Amino acid sequence: MNCIVIDDDATARLIIKKLCADFKDFAVLEEFGSAIEAIKYLNSNEVDLIFLDIHMPTFSGFDFIQTLKSPPKIILTTSDKNFALQAFEYDCVVDYLVKPIAKTRFNKSLRKLASLEKSVSSKSVTNSSKEGSDFIYVSVERRLVKINIPSICFVEAKGDYISIRTDSKSYIVHSTLKKIEDKLPSSLFLRIHRSFIINISEIVDIEDNSVLIQKSVIPISRSNKSELMRRLNLL
Repeated sequence: MNCIVIDDDATARLIIKKLCADFKDFAVLEEFGSAIEAIKYLNSNEVDLIFLDIHMPTFSGFDFIQTLKSPPKIILTTSDKNFALQAFEYDCVVDYLVKPIAKTRFNKSLRKLASLEKSVSSKSVTNSSKEGSDFIYVSVERRLVKINIPSICFVEAKGDYISIRTDSKSYIVHSTLKKIEDKLPSSLFLRIHRSFIINISEIVDIEDNSVLIQKSVIPISRSNKSELMRRLNLL
């Protein structure tokens, strides 16, 4: 799991990095002293988890969460016990750690998160193989629903869920974009933004930094545009 740490206290950032080092599945990619710096990073990079302090100068942790269209998992780290109730109003918040953070409490939080991710991966989106099947099954309201892969127009990340838009309807599934990307054939699908995977054959129009699929305008990130253009059958 790729992580970043956002905290204006350099010592707090160092402590979290050292605590994460005990978990081989968690890697701290970057650390930031302000939420604004982190937003710039997230505009062109994707992470699975953010360790976020609530109280920072000019831009609080809650302000930061509200700027994110599709926030990843977030563990709040703070010396203030008074915002726990407010924190869990955000679907992306999975835990609330009070400073000074005890090692046993931190370890419990990461083990809980790792277990949750494995559960979602095994239950939410399944198929026989990435390239060898024309369908996937998704868990929707306790039912397994079969979706024909060629009928998928695009997939959008929505916090802890994804929206799978087909040519006839949409499905909301408790999963991540990365999980379903691993199930879709790369010959047909391409991730063009940290929040979108598209079916290339469904593109109606491309203008500047967006594509039109059905009636939806979908953004293209700068880092993915060159690959999209390479994949198109240009005249």
